Amino acid sequence: MTQVNVFQAKTELSKLIASLENGDDEEIVIARNGKPVARLVRWVPAAGKKRIGSAKGMFTVPDDFDADDAAIAELFSGETG
Repeated sequence: MTQVNVFQAKTELSKLIASLENGDDEEIVIARNGKPVARLVRWVPAAGKKRIGSAKGMFTVPDDFDADDAAIAELFSGETG
């Protein structure tokens, strides 16, 4: 852990970020008048799961799935046929 003051953090922000990227530091504490006020840490993106196809194989579509399409269309249109 490295601690820097606000002025040093402001003037050397690129160097501090590079230090985190290279793995030289795990975190950098920014202090004002010797008292810690903020932490600068490397961003670790959350491991997201792939969504597309996530339900593949979990259900099957029945053969008569489209059987009521005409009746549903009549309900929406207000027409009777």
